[in-house]
Amino acid sequence: MPVLLRQGHLEAAARLAGTFDLPQSRARVFLARNEPSSALAVLEPLRDQVEARNWQDERLKVLALQALALHAKGREDEALRALAETMGPAEGGGFIRVFLDEGAPMAKLLSVAAARGMKPAYVGKLLTTFTAEKQNRESAIAVLSQRELEVLRLIAEGLSNQEIGERLFLALDTIKGHNRRIFDKLEVKRRTEAIARGRELGLL
Repeated sequence: MPVLLRQGHLEAAARLAGTFDLPQSRARVFLARNEPSSALAVLEPLRDQVEARNWQDERLKVLALQALALHAKGREDEALRALAETMGPAEGGGFIRVFLDEGAPMAKLLSVAAARGMKPAYVGKLLTTFTAEKQNRESAIAVLSQRELEVLRLIAEGLSNQEIGERLFLALDTIKGHNRRIFDKLEVKRRTEAIARGRELGLL
């Protein structure tokens, strides 16, 4: 889902979210389409559900998305209140990805929070991590060729070397060569590590 949204494939992301009943993903699609009211309509009942079941991790994700939707609607004070409600338990639990996974819109909202003096140490840490991750992603994209990025994404889809070769009309030995270079550049030794590293860098 994050890959489809980053690549701008909103319709494919919407189909996936609908097929597998993924309300958070549906909300992200609405936000990507600049439809924050629709996102809030999905998130409000979802928040009630996760709170009723005491799913704390899921509650943080929903709150973070609500903050983004409110900010997109121009309701800045409400967005910051939702963000503050997220950051309290998130800071205590050492959560970072709940914010980083929402990308640039969250970085912008955190910048507003920083300007308001909200939790300066924690917000500063999050913004620093955003910057470092962006630099790492840009570096990795610069290091990997376009073909290597394509192969990495097909690896992440679970395709075998033979299947990747057939998809790209390349010989098996050529695909194996791409794999070796990808592993070397990402400093990993196996497919699972390459996928994890690619996701960490925002390549997948």
